[in-house]
Amino acid sequence: MKKHIEELVRFIYGKEQSSSIMESLEHLTRKWTSSLISPEKIYEDSLPLDQQDSVVICYGDNIQSSNISHFASLKKFADKYLQDLVSSIHILPFSPYSSDDGFSVIDYRKVNPQWGDWSEMKALGEHFRLMFDLVLNHCSVKSEWFKKFKEMDPVFKDYFIVQNPDTDLSEVFRPRALPLLHPFDTNEGVKHIWTTFSADQVDLNFSNPRVMLEFLDILFFYISQGAQIIRLDAIGFLWKEIGTSCMHHPKTHAMVQLYRALLERAAPWVVLLTETNVAHKDNISYFGEGDNEAQLVYNFALPPLTLDAFLRGDSSHLKEWLSSMDVPAAQYSYFNFMASHDGIGILAAKDYLNQEEMDNMVNSVLQRGGRISYKNTPSGKIPYEMNINYCDALAEQELQDPLRAQKFLASQSLMIALSGIPGIYIHSLLGSGNWQEGVELLGQNRSINRKKIILKTLEAELKDPSSFRSLVFEGFKRMLKARKSAKAFHPASEQILLESSNQSLVLLRRYKDESTVLVMVNLGDHSITENIALDPLWIEKPQEQWKELINGNLQGISLQGNILKSKIEAWQVLWLKLV
Repeated sequence: MKKHIEELVRFIYGKEQSSSIMESLEHLTRKWTSSLISPEKIYEDSLPLDQQDSVVICYGDNIQSSNISHFASLKKFADKYLQDLVSSIHILPFSPYSSDDGFSVIDYRKVNPQWGDWSEMKALGEHFRLMFDLVLNHCSVKSEWFKKFKEMDPVFKDYFIVQNPDTDLSEVFRPRALPLLHPFDTNEGVKHIWTTFSADQVDLNFSNPRVMLEFLDILFFYISQGAQIIRLDAIGFLWKEIGTSCMHHPKTHAMVQLYRALLERAAPWVVLLTETNVAHKDNISYFGEGDNEAQLVYNFALPPLTLDAFLRGDSSHLKEWLSSMDVPAAQYSYFNFMASHDGIGILAAKDYLNQEEMDNMVNSVLQRGGRISYKNTPSGKIPYEMNINYCDALAEQELQDPLRAQKFLASQSLMIALSGIPGIYIHSLLGSGNWQEGVELLGQNRSINRKKIILKTLEAELKDPSSFRSLVFEGFKRMLKARKSAKAFHPASEQILLESSNQSLVLLRRYKDESTVLVMVNLGDHSITENIALDPLWIEKPQEQWKELINGNLQGISLQGNILKSKIEAWQVLWLKLV
């Protein structure tokens, strides 16, 4: 292990610096190893997550009460409504910040005092595994680090990337239609600083080993505060080299490998998740070779391809993508999600949708109250993200609430049933809609799906079985409980896409010989009948009894020899377990 770490350090920083860097790494690792407390259960040679695990994604202030802190309000909600459903809570950036709802971090080691404190954060972790963001590509211009940089403090002089504005940076991949460099006054005059995402977010210089060590210390600190999953935010942009796209640089991959190797020494129970909103093949490259990078990667193609499939009532492109997916081994897996605090990224769908289909999806989002964010390319600005609440994007308002909830839940069933770990955004779980007032109030497209909810009002809606929130939440409850009941949904289980009409999606999940589930989803607005051949190669005794896991309803299902005949209603989901 030590030799592997040293090889990575040499590759990233060169032979001359490697000895001193290794000494610092050894010191940091020893310092933290003695104080980090491992969970009771440690998994050997496998991902410490199974079919019992799912994640709720939220901001620390999404659930609010008038008389307690935001963290305490979230804990009150989670303990009452989520404890038997999900295993983990992803608290989006919770430190003091200056913009981007937390992703422009001022001080990584502090908690936003308006939300709570570290003791309340740890209390949230009493019944849930916690996921934290490590926002390591950039920080706030209002951070102490950047203030000291502008003072030309020797320690912080190389913390950020100074670039001559005359340099040809045309090859650099741009995520947004904003300038790559911004000028700042310093004690040594005006300097142009690399700013990938905004003028308020200055990129950190990981070619300076002090920056790498600083974030390793922060990483260990987060683990000491209860984090068991670490999300590496915007990791693909980390390493800059002029003359390249500065995206997915070999040294970025090496940096992920380095942090992974150090975690295996000091905190082997911690899972790394990489956030890379890019094409599927680039996204899964962060698994590394032989499971030496992230244990989880975001399934960024899933949200847009699912939306396209339901908008057209045609699963062909979704199936094309699924048929190309390898089911990961026991050591790593996908992080399946539909909605997020950002929006629905388009880039990962470009390899599967033609331009007309992309345009139709974008236009549909605009018609349903969404906004579109653009990025610069050599040929001009193009859409890269659709900002809209996922429920409003997928299930039209004209539908009656029960049918609208059914359509929305059918889409959400995919992230719960597919190979991987489901990550459910709080506003999807609770059936929220577009927050247009937030866009106007805060002046950013992404605010449309970041509304704050009053706990008292929320509880009243959840108690009303006819409310849309209740219909959606109860639907999620049924699916999550069904997932937990079947080992076939283990992230390492087989996933076999079966032949079916383009209006449906049918696949088999199977865990060894212990558990088999047939997943069937109707993506269209009318009923269909599917005849599924139960090939003896994967179901030895097709005549055995079946059980429907979500609602227990086997109506319309019959077995005729080796053919399972199933009538599936509009937007219906069936999980048929072989008993």
